[in-house]
Amino acid sequence: MAEVSTDTFREIAERLRPEIDAALARLTEFDNDCPARLREAIRYSLLAPGKRLRPVLALLAAEACGSERGRAIAPACAVEMIHAYSLIHDDLPAMDDDDLRRGRPTCHRQFDEATAILAGDALLTRAFEVLATEIPDAEQSRRCLRELTHAAGASQLVGGQVDDLRFESLPGTADDLAKIHRRKTGAMITVSLRLGGIVANADERLLNALTRYGDAVGLAFQITDDLLDVQGDEKSMGKRVGKDAGKGKMTFPGIWGIEESRRKAEQLIHQASEAAATLPCGGDALISLAHYVLERNH
Repeated sequence: MAEVSTDTFREIAERLRPEIDAALARLTEFDNDCPARLREAIRYSLLAPGKRLRPVLALLAAEACGSERGRAIAPACAVEMIHAYSLIHDDLPAMDDDDLRRGRPTCHRQFDEATAILAGDALLTRAFEVLATEIPDAEQSRRCLRELTHAAGASQLVGGQVDDLRFESLPGTADDLAKIHRRKTGAMITVSLRLGGIVANADERLLNALTRYGDAVGLAFQITDDLLDVQGDEKSMGKRVGKDAGKGKMTFPGIWGIEESRRKAEQLIHQASEAAATLPCGGDALISLAHYVLERNH
Protein backbone atom coordinates (compact mmCIF):
# COMPACT_ATOMS: atom_id res chain seq x y z
CA MET A 1 0.00 0.00 0.00
CA ALA A 2 1.31 3.44 -0.91
CA GLU A 3 2.57 5.58 1.93
CA VAL A 4 0.14 8.26 3.04
CA SER A 5 1.46 11.56 4.36
CA THR A 6 0.45 12.34 7.94
CA ASP A 7 0.63 16.03 7.01
CA THR A 8 -2.49 15.52 4.92
CA PHE A 9 -4.53 14.59 7.97
CA ARG A 10 -3.07 17.44 10.02
CA GLU A 11 -4.18 19.88 7.33
CA ILE A 12 -7.66 18.35 7.28
CA ALA A 13 -7.92 18.50 11.07
CA GLU A 14 -6.77 22.12 11.15
CA ARG A 15 -9.40 22.98 8.56
CA LEU A 16 -12.20 21.21 10.46
CA ARG A 17 -11.26 22.28 14.00
CA PRO A 18 -12.70 25.85 13.81
CA GLU A 19 -16.02 24.44 12.55
CA ILE A 20 -16.10 21.89 15.38
CA ASP A 21 -15.02 24.36 18.06
CA ALA A 22 -17.60 26.94 16.97
CA ALA A 23 -20.35 24.32 17.21
CA LEU A 24 -19.12 23.11 20.62
CA ALA A 25 -19.09 26.70 21.90
CA ARG A 26 -22.61 27.34 20.59
CA LEU A 27 -23.96 24.16 22.13
CA THR A 28 -22.56 24.96 25.59
CA GLU A 29 -23.78 28.51 26.03
CA PHE A 30 -26.65 27.32 28.30
CA ASP A 31 -29.33 29.49 29.83
CA ASN A 32 -29.22 31.63 32.95
CA ASP A 33 -30.21 28.71 35.19
CA CYS A 34 -26.81 27.09 34.61
CA PRO A 35 -24.46 28.35 37.36
CA ALA A 36 -21.59 30.42 35.99
CA ARG A 37 -18.92 28.28 37.67
CA LEU A 38 -20.38 25.10 36.18
CA ARG A 39 -20.52 26.66 32.71
CA GLU A 40 -16.92 27.79 33.07
CA ALA A 41 -15.75 24.30 34.11
CA ILE A 42 -17.65 22.64 31.25
CA ARG A 43 -16.19 24.96 28.63
CA TYR A 44 -12.72 24.90 30.23
CA SER A 45 -12.51 21.15 29.59
CA LEU A 46 -14.55 20.82 26.40
CA LEU A 47 -12.95 23.73 24.52
CA ALA A 48 -9.39 23.04 25.69
CA PRO A 49 -6.86 22.67 22.87
CA GLY A 50 -6.98 19.13 21.52
CA LYS A 51 -6.85 16.92 18.45
CA ARG A 52 -10.65 16.68 18.13
CA LEU A 53 -10.02 13.18 16.78
CA ARG A 54 -13.51 11.80 17.43
CA PRO A 55 -15.52 14.66 15.93
CA VAL A 56 -13.18 14.75 12.95
CA LEU A 57 -13.85 11.03 12.48
CA ALA A 58 -17.61 11.64 12.46
CA LEU A 59 -17.30 14.36 9.82
CA LEU A 60 -14.90 12.36 7.65
CA ALA A 61 -17.11 9.26 7.87
CA ALA A 62 -20.09 11.22 6.57
CA GLU A 63 -18.01 12.52 3.66
CA ALA A 64 -16.57 9.07 2.92
CA CYS A 65 -20.15 7.75 2.67
CA GLY A 66 -21.04 10.39 0.09
CA SER A 67 -22.70 13.03 2.28
CA GLU A 68 -21.97 16.62 3.18
CA ARG A 69 -19.97 16.68 6.41
CA GLY A 70 -22.20 19.38 7.89
CA ARG A 71 -24.89 16.76 8.43
CA ALA A 72 -22.61 15.14 11.02
CA ILE A 73 -21.79 18.20 13.12
CA ALA A 74 -24.32 17.35 15.86
CA PRO A 75 -23.07 13.78 16.42
CA ALA A 76 -19.51 15.07 16.10
CA CYS A 77 -20.13 17.46 19.00
CA ALA A 78 -21.98 14.82 21.01
CA VAL A 79 -19.08 12.37 20.91
CA GLU A 80 -16.61 15.10 21.88
CA MET A 81 -18.79 15.96 24.87
CA ILE A 82 -18.77 12.32 25.97
CA HIS A 83 -15.01 12.21 25.46
CA ALA A 84 -14.48 15.39 27.52
CA TYR A 85 -16.70 14.06 30.32
CA SER A 86 -14.74 10.80 30.40
CA LEU A 87 -11.43 12.67 30.64
CA ILE A 88 -12.68 14.86 33.47
CA HIS A 89 -13.76 11.80 35.45
CA ASP A 90 -10.70 9.70 34.51
CA ASP A 91 -8.43 12.44 35.87
CA LEU A 92 -10.08 12.46 39.32
CA PRO A 93 -8.10 11.25 42.36
CA ALA A 94 -10.36 8.20 42.71
CA MET A 95 -9.57 7.18 39.11
CA ASP A 96 -6.27 7.93 37.33
CA ASP A 97 -5.36 10.88 39.63
CA ASP A 98 -3.89 13.23 37.03
CA ASP A 99 -3.16 16.91 37.51
CA LEU A 100 -2.31 17.83 33.90
CA ARG A 101 -4.43 17.46 30.76
CA ARG A 102 -3.75 19.01 27.35
CA GLY A 103 -0.98 21.08 28.90
CA ARG A 104 -3.25 22.66 31.52
CA PRO A 105 -4.40 21.80 35.06
CA THR A 106 -7.08 19.12 35.02
CA CYS A 107 -10.64 20.22 35.73
CA HIS A 108 -10.61 19.20 39.39
CA ARG A 109 -7.30 21.03 39.90
CA GLN A 110 -8.50 24.19 38.16
CA PHE A 111 -11.83 24.20 40.02
CA ASP A 112 -12.51 21.48 42.62
CA GLU A 113 -13.52 17.83 42.67
CA ALA A 114 -17.25 18.41 43.12
CA THR A 115 -17.39 20.92 40.28
CA ALA A 116 -15.40 18.59 38.03
CA ILE A 117 -17.74 15.66 38.72
CA LEU A 118 -20.79 17.80 37.99
CA ALA A 119 -19.23 19.29 34.85
CA GLY A 120 -18.69 15.74 33.58
CA ASP A 121 -22.28 14.83 34.45
CA ALA A 122 -23.56 17.87 32.56
CA LEU A 123 -21.49 17.07 29.46
CA LEU A 124 -22.73 13.49 29.45
CA THR A 125 -26.37 14.51 29.50
CA ARG A 126 -25.86 17.42 27.10
CA ALA A 127 -24.46 15.01 24.51
CA PHE A 128 -27.71 13.07 24.44
CA GLU A 129 -29.76 16.26 24.36
CA VAL A 130 -27.78 17.39 21.30
CA LEU A 131 -28.56 14.16 19.45
CA ALA A 132 -32.23 14.45 20.39
CA THR A 133 -32.62 18.08 19.31
CA GLU A 134 -29.99 18.89 16.67
CA ILE A 135 -30.55 16.05 14.16
CA PRO A 136 -33.57 16.94 11.99
CA ASP A 137 -34.43 13.38 10.93
CA ALA A 138 -36.20 11.65 13.83
CA GLU A 139 -35.16 8.13 12.83
CA GLN A 140 -31.51 9.13 12.47
CA SER A 141 -31.70 10.87 15.84
CA ARG A 142 -33.10 7.71 17.45
CA ARG A 143 -30.43 5.50 15.89
CA CYS A 144 -27.65 7.85 16.95
CA LEU A 145 -28.99 7.96 20.50
CA ARG A 146 -29.13 4.17 20.65
CA GLU A 147 -25.57 3.81 19.36
CA LEU A 148 -24.01 6.47 21.57
CA THR A 149 -25.77 5.46 24.77
CA HIS A 150 -24.51 1.90 24.28
CA ALA A 151 -20.94 2.98 23.44
CA ALA A 152 -20.77 5.26 26.50
CA GLY A 153 -22.43 2.83 28.88
CA ALA A 154 -21.78 -0.02 31.28
CA SER A 155 -20.75 -2.59 28.68
CA GLN A 156 -18.41 -0.30 26.74
CA LEU A 157 -16.75 2.94 27.88
CA VAL A 158 -17.68 2.74 31.58
CA GLY A 159 -17.16 -1.02 31.80
CA GLY A 160 -13.76 -0.69 30.16
CA GLN A 161 -12.74 1.94 32.71
CA VAL A 162 -13.89 -0.28 35.58
CA ASP A 163 -11.80 -3.20 34.30
CA ASP A 164 -8.83 -0.89 33.66
CA LEU A 165 -8.89 0.09 37.33
CA ARG A 166 -9.47 -3.51 38.48
CA PHE A 167 -6.46 -4.85 36.59
CA GLU A 168 -4.14 -2.38 38.33
CA SER A 169 -3.97 -4.97 41.11
CA LEU A 170 -4.39 -8.16 39.08
CA PRO A 171 -2.21 -10.01 36.57
CA GLY A 172 -3.57 -9.94 33.03
CA THR A 173 -2.88 -10.95 29.45
CA ALA A 174 -2.71 -9.09 26.15
CA ASP A 175 -6.23 -10.35 25.43
CA ASP A 176 -7.46 -8.86 28.71
CA LEU A 177 -5.85 -5.54 27.86
CA ALA A 178 -7.21 -5.50 24.30
CA LYS A 179 -10.71 -6.23 25.64
CA ILE A 180 -10.44 -3.32 28.07
CA HIS A 181 -9.31 -0.83 25.47
CA ARG A 182 -11.72 -1.96 22.75
CA ARG A 183 -14.36 -0.74 25.19
CA LYS A 184 -12.64 2.12 26.99
CA THR A 185 -11.00 3.74 23.94
CA GLY A 186 -12.16 1.90 20.86
CA ALA A 187 -15.92 2.05 21.43
CA MET A 188 -16.00 5.85 21.26
CA ILE A 189 -13.78 5.94 18.18
CA THR A 190 -15.94 3.39 16.38
CA VAL A 191 -19.23 5.04 17.35
CA SER A 192 -17.93 8.39 16.06
CA LEU A 193 -17.59 6.82 12.63
CA ARG A 194 -20.90 4.99 12.80
CA LEU A 195 -22.78 8.17 13.76
CA GLY A 196 -21.26 9.94 10.77
CA GLY A 197 -22.37 7.05 8.60
CA ILE A 198 -25.90 7.02 10.03
CA VAL A 199 -26.57 10.69 9.28
CA ALA A 200 -25.15 10.05 5.78
CA ASN A 201 -27.75 7.30 5.26
CA ALA A 202 -25.04 4.64 4.96
CA ASP A 203 -26.27 1.08 4.48
CA GLU A 204 -25.13 -1.86 6.61
CA ARG A 205 -22.24 -2.70 4.29
CA LEU A 206 -20.78 0.79 4.70
CA LEU A 207 -21.45 0.84 8.45
CA ASN A 208 -19.62 -2.48 8.73
CA ALA A 209 -16.64 -1.03 6.84
CA LEU A 210 -16.61 1.96 9.20
CA THR A 211 -16.79 -0.41 12.17
CA ARG A 212 -13.83 -2.48 10.92
CA TYR A 213 -11.86 0.71 10.42
CA GLY A 214 -12.80 2.04 13.86
CA ASP A 215 -12.01 -1.19 15.68
CA ALA A 216 -8.53 -1.30 14.15
CA VAL A 217 -7.75 2.40 14.60
CA GLY A 218 -9.07 2.40 18.17
CA LEU A 219 -6.76 -0.39 19.30
CA ALA A 220 -3.81 1.08 17.38
CA PHE A 221 -4.48 4.43 19.07
CA GLN A 222 -4.24 2.83 22.51
CA ILE A 223 -1.06 0.93 21.63
CA THR A 224 0.61 4.15 20.47
CA ASP A 225 -0.70 5.93 23.58
CA ASP A 226 1.00 3.28 25.72
CA LEU A 227 4.18 3.67 23.69
CA LEU A 228 4.09 7.43 24.16
CA ASP A 229 3.68 6.99 27.91
CA VAL A 230 6.99 5.09 27.80
CA GLN A 231 8.85 7.11 25.17
CA GLY A 232 7.07 10.49 24.92
CA ASP A 233 7.88 13.73 26.70
CA GLU A 234 5.56 15.68 28.94
CA LYS A 235 5.77 18.93 26.95
CA SER A 236 4.64 17.30 23.70
CA MET A 237 2.02 15.11 25.37
CA GLY A 238 0.50 17.85 27.52
CA LYS A 239 0.18 15.38 30.40
CA ARG A 240 2.36 13.33 32.69
CA VAL A 241 4.28 10.45 31.12
CA GLY A 242 5.55 7.27 32.74
CA LYS A 243 2.57 7.21 35.08
CA ASP A 244 1.21 3.85 33.88
CA ALA A 245 4.35 1.95 34.85
CA GLY A 246 4.51 3.86 38.11
CA LYS A 247 1.03 2.65 39.02
CA GLY A 248 1.68 -0.92 37.88
CA LYS A 249 -0.94 -0.71 35.13
CA MET A 250 -1.03 -3.22 32.29
CA THR A 251 0.24 -1.74 29.04
CA PHE A 252 0.95 -3.17 25.61
CA PRO A 253 4.70 -2.40 25.78
CA GLY A 254 4.76 -3.99 29.22
CA ILE A 255 3.28 -7.21 27.81
CA TRP A 256 4.68 -7.34 24.27
CA GLY A 257 7.70 -5.04 24.45
CA ILE A 258 8.21 -1.87 22.43
CA GLU A 259 9.08 -3.41 19.04
CA GLU A 260 6.25 -5.96 19.05
CA SER A 261 3.79 -3.28 20.15
CA ARG A 262 4.89 -1.10 17.26
CA ARG A 263 4.53 -4.01 14.84
CA LYS A 264 1.02 -4.80 16.08
CA ALA A 265 0.00 -1.15 15.67
CA GLU A 266 1.32 -1.16 12.09
CA GLN A 267 -0.74 -4.28 11.30
CA LEU A 268 -3.86 -2.63 12.67
CA ILE A 269 -3.31 0.52 10.62
CA HIS A 270 -2.95 -1.63 7.51
CA GLN A 271 -6.29 -3.30 8.33
CA ALA A 272 -7.94 0.08 8.90
CA SER A 273 -6.64 1.44 5.61
CA GLU A 274 -8.01 -1.57 3.73
CA ALA A 275 -11.45 -1.03 5.27
CA ALA A 276 -11.43 2.71 4.47
CA ALA A 277 -10.47 2.03 0.84
CA THR A 278 -13.82 0.24 0.32
CA LEU A 279 -15.88 3.36 1.09
CA PRO A 280 -17.63 5.06 -1.85
CA CYS A 281 -15.65 8.29 -1.70
CA GLY A 282 -12.33 6.49 -1.27
CA GLY A 283 -11.75 7.12 2.41
CA ASP A 284 -8.45 8.89 1.64
CA ALA A 285 -8.78 11.24 4.60
CA LEU A 286 -9.54 8.30 6.90
CA ILE A 287 -6.46 6.49 5.60
CA SER A 288 -4.38 9.61 6.34
CA LEU A 289 -5.88 9.73 9.82
CA ALA A 290 -4.96 6.09 10.42
CA HIS A 291 -1.33 6.78 9.54
CA TYR A 292 -1.37 9.86 11.76
CA VAL A 293 -2.43 7.65 14.69
CA LEU A 294 0.63 5.51 14.06
CA GLU A 295 3.08 8.39 13.67
CA ARG A 296 1.76 10.87 16.24
CA ASN A 297 4.00 12.15 19.03
CA HIS A 298 1.32 13.49 21.38
